[in-house]
Amino acid sequence: MQPEQSARLWTKPFVALTICSFLLFLNLQMLLSSFPAYVKNEYKAGDMTVSLTTSVFALSAIVTRFATAALMRYVHRNVILYAGLAIAALTTGIYIYAGSVGGLLLMRAGYGVGFGMASTIIPTLVSQIIPSRRMGEGIGYFGLSTSLAMSVGPMIGLNVMDLSGFGTLSIMGTAAIILIFPLLLLTRAAPADSRRNTDSAPASAARSQGNQTNRTNQPGEKPRWNTKLLFPALLNVILAVTYSGLLSFIALYGESVKLEQVGLFFLFNAITIILIRPISGRIFDRKGHGAVLVPAAISVIASLLLLSYAHTIPMLFVSALLYGLGFGAIQPTIQAWMLRVTPRERHGAANSMYYNSTDLGVSAGAMILGAISSVSNYAVMYRYSAGFMVLFLVVYALAGMAAARFGAPRAKRGADIIYEHKS
Repeated sequence: MQPEQSARLWTKPFVALTICSFLLFLNLQMLLSSFPAYVKNEYKAGDMTVSLTTSVFALSAIVTRFATAALMRYVHRNVILYAGLAIAALTTGIYIYAGSVGGLLLMRAGYGVGFGMASTIIPTLVSQIIPSRRMGEGIGYFGLSTSLAMSVGPMIGLNVMDLSGFGTLSIMGTAAIILIFPLLLLTRAAPADSRRNTDSAPASAARSQGNQTNRTNQPGEKPRWNTKLLFPALLNVILAVTYSGLLSFIALYGESVKLEQVGLFFLFNAITIILIRPISGRIFDRKGHGAVLVPAAISVIASLLLLSYAHTIPMLFVSALLYGLGFGAIQPTIQAWMLRVTPRERHGAANSMYYNSTDLGVSAGAMILGAISSVSNYAVMYRYSAGFMVLFLVVYALAGMAAARFGAPRAKRGADIIYEHKS
């Protein structure tokens, strides 16, 4: 049998599901970045009300992902996936008929349900077809779909809304999700294969995952909580707070400092994300998360501080490049870390927790940073946002020192100083 290390990564299901993920997150990011300006102009809302459009969606997605992770034990993944995509497409198409802030928030909650279902299933299917020894590399490439959408989506959304209005943007978002359906039909084997790999894994593979919190649950046994996911999830929450500040307020910040085409921040952000994603995945596979997270966090801090003083386009572009370098390295590293310490049959739960931590950070960040901006200004808000990444480094360093003091085992591969299990 071919060694797992040299097993193929670029299979047809992997490519197709990566494109599906891009389209799903493109739909999200095109509208997410435009909602604050739309709500503020259309409904004359304040910063805290604007923040609710992000927070309500994120909280709805979080609750849905928990339910989806449990539902996957009883309902075929295709059913959940198609239902989630249908709900997301429907709610995206009817945003313009909300009529009030209350109606819009209700639709945002509905969209969170659909997005939460689909964004749990697609990464789970992908994680099942990536060779475990290439998990960092595979997630790095797959994560390009998410990061690229998070970078170009806001730019597209802001420009389309400026040129053609929110109605056109809503139609484009709906079309992005509809395009996912034929892609899934062309790769119907992917969900079936993934399901078979999950449900028919040999007992020896299950035993290799460890005999404590990560061991396979017996039939009828309640799934055990994997505490090894908590620390990387916390780090992801902190990172997502900073991204929330960009999504929710960069357009308004650009208006306040007279920076035209501020949406180009996301384009230049995408450049370094594309470059760093595959590299960071390989570094994680060979040297562990510490080699990636520390320099990447410093890059994010520098980006946000520079952004808070940006009054020219060149300063904005440098800030964007630095943020993409840091954000694009941290995200796939944390996701691959969480998957590596989780048995394959529990990857659905791990992905659910990863995306939930992202949405929790986005939701909390929108409220916290919105409150800061309402009593100060957007520049000060971005300096506080940089402070969250300082907290990221402090928490990571303290955890590392605690692990060293109490003798946490170091794995030969991955150098997971805190939560790596022995394979």
